[in-house]
Amino acid sequence: MVGESGVVSRFEALRSAATPLVGRDEELDLLLRRWRQAKTGEGRVVLLSGEPGIGKSRLTAELLRRIESEPHTRLRYFCSPHHQDSALYPFIGQLERAASFARDDDPEQKLGKFRDVLAPAARGNHEIELLAELLSLPSAAVKLNLSPQRKREKLLEALLHQLKTLAFSRSVLMVFEDAHWLDPTSRELLDLTIDRAARIPVLLVITFRPEFEHGWGDEPHVTGLNLNRLAGRDGAALVERLAGNAGLSRETVDEIVERADGVPLFVEELTKAVLETKEKVLAASAPPQLAIPPTLHASLIARLDRLGPIAKDVAQVSAVIGREFGYHLVEQTVQRPAPELRLGLDRLTDAGLLFCRGVPPSSSYLFKHALVQDAAYDTLLRVKRQELHARVAAVLEQRFADVVERQPELLAYHLQSASRLAEAFVYWQRAGERATRRAANHEAAQHFRRALTILDTPPESEQRCREELAILSRLTPALMSTYGWSAPEVGDAVERAAAVGRQLESSADLAPSIANLWLYNFSRGRLDQADEISADLFRIASELDDLEIQLQAHHTHGLRAGIEGYLSRRAITSTPP
Repeated sequence: MVGESGVVSRFEALRSAATPLVGRDEELDLLLRRWRQAKTGEGRVVLLSGEPGIGKSRLTAELLRRIESEPHTRLRYFCSPHHQDSALYPFIGQLERAASFARDDDPEQKLGKFRDVLAPAARGNHEIELLAELLSLPSAAVKLNLSPQRKREKLLEALLHQLKTLAFSRSVLMVFEDAHWLDPTSRELLDLTIDRAARIPVLLVITFRPEFEHGWGDEPHVTGLNLNRLAGRDGAALVERLAGNAGLSRETVDEIVERADGVPLFVEELTKAVLETKEKVLAASAPPQLAIPPTLHASLIARLDRLGPIAKDVAQVSAVIGREFGYHLVEQTVQRPAPELRLGLDRLTDAGLLFCRGVPPSSSYLFKHALVQDAAYDTLLRVKRQELHARVAAVLEQRFADVVERQPELLAYHLQSASRLAEAFVYWQRAGERATRRAANHEAAQHFRRALTILDTPPESEQRCREELAILSRLTPALMSTYGWSAPEVGDAVERAAAVGRQLESSADLAPSIANLWLYNFSRGRLDQADEISADLFRIASELDDLEIQLQAHHTHGLRAGIEGYLSRRAITSTPP
């Protein structure tokens, strides 16, 4: 695990310079104190919470700016609403940025870069192989002969070891943004990181929205910091600093402050909306009706409209792709000449709605805030949305095979959003199978569940029943690994599988679901039901003359007889003389 490149640092500098920081002196002072404490070797964690647009990212960017002259390593992790079930998505992104992968690098070139940055901290070649496999690079991890669960454990340990080695080389500032979109495996790794942070020189800042439930606040090295809305005086100061010499009247400033209700992003967007309409009003002659949008959403849409049809079209296509996107992907999707695309991107960047990193065609872009992306997406009618999701899906399939291999769930999302359900089903299934191979069972379960939602639509058929049974047979082990064999979630899946199976003639496909149903009932102590299910297995084995199913049936019967014998012996030994 290595620090971010200079390109990323410049990108963050641009982001921090875009908006003045007002009314956050106490919060910034607390972060700087925690940083000084962390540098002594006693790591600190700050949980930075607040509603959307309240300034969490802006505050962390200011912290980065304040300590940039000090020797340290910075690590940035970004969660995404479209990747909440992509195992270790923020960690993979950080590793790829640290290795400075280029779009035209082939797998061997990427592997070479990756080895160069990881080798100094790795405890052996096995760690590099595990991390290379995580990034879908050429790897000999299979030769380690580890079970999926054991491989997963060693992978998480390798990532933790990278952080520890890095921190004892130079103090680390680790910023984890938008943890409310965290995938389950990253959540587990972040739990471990928080636990170990107290013993290494690292400041870990985690940002999230208030509704996120975490349970991290009980440790002495963990500090909670909730960002409140700006007071009226601070809101007015922010408007005035943004307006500069534009000469906004006091009435205009007051109305912006009142409508923004202390949310800095809303203050900024309303101020820019007024400035872009070029309504510079004298205090003595303020009109009774000012062109101030009533909501943040309305303000953002009005600003997109004023940028012109080219910029708005580029923003809409980009919003469909995601909050962060590369030039090559939007170029292939937008269906405009390159000069128009660049003009649209430049206008959006100049307006502060996008941040740009790099120079086209090697550039990448980030919507200033998730709310900006949402506003652009919401301007699309349903039919147009489906068309754009279909375009993105086609480009991913045809031009970004490496992305599809690593993230089949991303293609599945776009296909489902385009109402191409049969294809989406295939890729949700692939995503589940890939997660299962990595022992990311929670993520696997979510992918399989999404595949099942597609099958919920009529009409029913034997083929559809068999597809549903196949998905349920994969979902059940993932649920068992996540929640335990006797959990209600497991019961729902195995009972549904049994109900589907009863609609089909006996076949080898039915055996796994019947066996899982037996295991669930046996684990719950429902021995009579387990006996009936065991008899079903014997019947299927006999009808098909299948020795493997017969072995499963005998296995269930043997376990049942064993527990019955154990209970009988307990009854005898516990009987009073």
